[in-house]
Amino acid sequence: MADFTAKDVQALRQQTGAGMMDCKNALTETGGDLDAARTLLLERGLASSAKRSDRENAEGAVAIGVADGVAAIVELRCETDFVAKSDDFVNLAQELADLVAAKGEGAVAERQADLDGLKVTLKENIDVGRVVRFEAAPGNVLDTYLHVQSDRGKNAVLVELEGGDQDVAHDVAVHIAFARPRWNTRDEVPSEVLEEQRRLLETQTRNEGKPEQAIPKIVEGKLNGFFKSTPGGVLADQSFVKDEKQTVAAYLGDARVVRFAQVEVGG
Repeated sequence: MADFTAKDVQALRQQTGAGMMDCKNALTETGGDLDAARTLLLERGLASSAKRSDRENAEGAVAIGVADGVAAIVELRCETDFVAKSDDFVNLAQELADLVAAKGEGAVAERQADLDGLKVTLKENIDVGRVVRFEAAPGNVLDTYLHVQSDRGKNAVLVELEGGDQDVAHDVAVHIAFARPRWNTRDEVPSEVLEEQRRLLETQTRNEGKPEQAIPKIVEGKLNGFFKSTPGGVLADQSFVKDEKQTVAAYLGDARVVRFAQVEVGG
């Protein structure tokens, strides 16, 4: 007779999320050794999860961690909305973000065992996605914004500001969350992107039947629209979400956005 009880089976089930029969069989195979049975189930679960690794995991959650003068975003990916808003999943995303803020981007590796356990328990293709960490330069202001939807973070923003104050930095973070700029200033737009956009606009303008001599000026005007576009475009040129009569650059005044990062689930 196996040296374990129904309570042992139930305890193993609670620890691993495996089915009752799987837990009973694991305890039978290991002679009632709870730790060995847990390891056996984990190994079998990870073998099964490896088969799921090619399944799309476009759902998930983002979390923001903040330490002294440091902020971090961690994206945790999964397959379904149901798993993405589960307590275990959301809590691990937050713990990873806190860990990265405190110790650095590589610190996520410290929680690999917990990630593996979640893959087994929730039976989905789960992995860490994008990880971003900002450490503010002396005198700079760091702020964040997290848009929460369906019980988990879905849109996270970090902003480092030179000059200005915390309120200004936060306002810009909120703007970025909803306007989704691709670049901070025009200088950051890659030359190949700019040239491709110019070619497209020239072709478009020519097809509209505009006079050839007027095309360069028209294209430059349309490029301004490209810089201001939302979503996309350049942060400094976009109309500020709290006051669309002014640009973000005008709102900032003497302050300057040093850098920003945005991580959005499914983005």
